[in-house]
Amino acid sequence: MTNAKELFENLVTLGQHPKEDADTVTVMEKIGHFLDDAVAKLYKQIKKEGYTKMEASAIIAERLNVGKILKKASKNFDGGYAMAGLIGHGDAFVLRDPAGIRPAYYYADEEVVVVASERPAIQTVFNVPFEAVKELDPGSAILVKKNGEMNIKQILAPLERKACSFERIYFSRGSDKEIYQERKALGKYLFPQILDSIQGDIRNTVFSYIPNTAETSFFGMVREAQNHMNREKEAQILAIGKDITSAELHEILEVRPRIEKVAIKDAKLRTFITQDSGRDDLVAHVYDVTYGSVKQTDNLVIIDDSIVRGTTLEKSILKILDRLGPKKIVVVSSAPQIRYPDCYGIDMAKLEDFIAFRAALALHKERNTMDVVENIYKKCVAQLASKDADVVNYVTEFYAPFTVDEISHKIGQLLTGPEIIAEVEIVYQTIENLHLACPENLGDWYFTGDYPTPGGNRVVNRAFVNFFEGKNERAY
Repeated sequence: MTNAKELFENLVTLGQHPKEDADTVTVMEKIGHFLDDAVAKLYKQIKKEGYTKMEASAIIAERLNVGKILKKASKNFDGGYAMAGLIGHGDAFVLRDPAGIRPAYYYADEEVVVVASERPAIQTVFNVPFEAVKELDPGSAILVKKNGEMNIKQILAPLERKACSFERIYFSRGSDKEIYQERKALGKYLFPQILDSIQGDIRNTVFSYIPNTAETSFFGMVREAQNHMNREKEAQILAIGKDITSAELHEILEVRPRIEKVAIKDAKLRTFITQDSGRDDLVAHVYDVTYGSVKQTDNLVIIDDSIVRGTTLEKSILKILDRLGPKKIVVVSSAPQIRYPDCYGIDMAKLEDFIAFRAALALHKERNTMDVVENIYKKCVAQLASKDADVVNYVTEFYAPFTVDEISHKIGQLLTGPEIIAEVEIVYQTIENLHLACPENLGDWYFTGDYPTPGGNRVVNRAFVNFFEGKNERAY
């Protein structure tokens, strides 16, 4: 929830006394308040009908309308969620946010109702086909009565669908039928940029990936490289014509993308979810390289799912890749530049953590435009007391003076230490190609600042204020 403090104040107005303003506490208290209210009204009605206290409990459980309770409780919720709850007498529910920010899939038969954030988890455990697992619509709730009766009810009016794209790029299982194809498409759409970076010299280029989650996008990238080379081969063969010799044909067909597993990762170590205090020590030991796989005349193209902080690249990957002696290292991100904090479940709360933010800041300093940064700060401060619906994301102005390529180039400079011999270039996915690859998951606020709820704009402005004032604290 982006508005936990507002929900806390609402509860106080209702006469409640929540112990803290954490979103879990406020949400439970809000639902609890309207649950108590519904039970009290039902008891009053049932008592008028002549039932005793003992008899009333079972009747209340039967008549309790959980959907109506959720509708009242969630009226002011602002955030991304797929929340599940179980009421003491046995009714259960799962409620998804109206923009579909967080994923929710379900399967139901005569014995079970199961909900998970990932479709393959359900498919594997219950051994059911892809088609049997449904997606819960945004703003809807699965309501399960104590007796096992299930129905789906629209609780909140659906907003424009902004399902999180970063779930598809990194967090969700690549074994999902749709996500697997999407990740391959992310790699495919990057190939033209890669071709420009290596100046079309595929013969002297080694293609590889950062294990483990980038492997699928790597397949898409390599497939597109193969398609490109096949078109070139076809043109060469047609140019020579029917007089082509067997040796010439063999020489043309022999050329193919050079694929190596250059980086090797300890699968037990995941740096993205490691606490900041332990990241630097950890990343230096996560990867090793396959020696002898790259020549000094080679470009080394290596794809990763995303480049968020850049810590792993700077502290580990670039250093160990440079040991192989390539003339150029091209690090490719299947995701666009991550510029803005998330406040809907994936914990990226501080702007200064992002390498794209640090690169833009460095460009402002180089070009003597820090007055722009100060003006953005003033605008953000002026909005701190505004209602969420009136808040504008002014942090977009921080990036506006620079092109994507300028920021990517500066990122490459920031991540390349003086000990690196090879030329280093960073290539990011474009927003347009992200939308092509993930057409049903257009929640791109990490990259564009286009937040799906009003509370997101307040959070990003607060994050900028914290940065400018030197406060090392979360924005939500």
